[in-house]
Amino acid sequence: MGALNFEQPDLAAQLAMLDETALDALDFGVIGFDAETVVCRYNAFESAAAGLTPQRVLGHPLFTVVAPCMNNFMVAQRFEDAQADGGALDAVIDYVLTLRMRPVKVQLRLLATPSAPIRYVLIKRP
Repeated sequence: MGALNFEQPDLAAQLAMLDETALDALDFGVIGFDAETVVCRYNAFESAAAGLTPQRVLGHPLFTVVAPCMNNFMVAQRFEDAQADGGALDAVIDYVLTLRMRPVKVQLRLLATPSAPIRYVLIKRP
């Protein structure tokens, strides 16, 4: 498999097949979380860009502890709606990250598949 990119179709399934080393090699941020929103995957790119260590992020709820700036209708609610409907989610949105940093304009890609145990927020920085 070649290098994955942020815009690639069927990216959720491909991320699920990556080991941690391959996840760390990506040039965009990856945060994977389970049905209870607990972060279980976090790549090196996002750790460096956000200034949050894996120890600070892994095992913690994404929307209440790690990134409360995403706990809104634009991000968290879309995952909740997809889970409630049993549908897939693949949406790209322009967003501004604000937690513990100066505001940073990014693109987020929200990925969820009904059959997959891990959902993803991908972060593309300019």
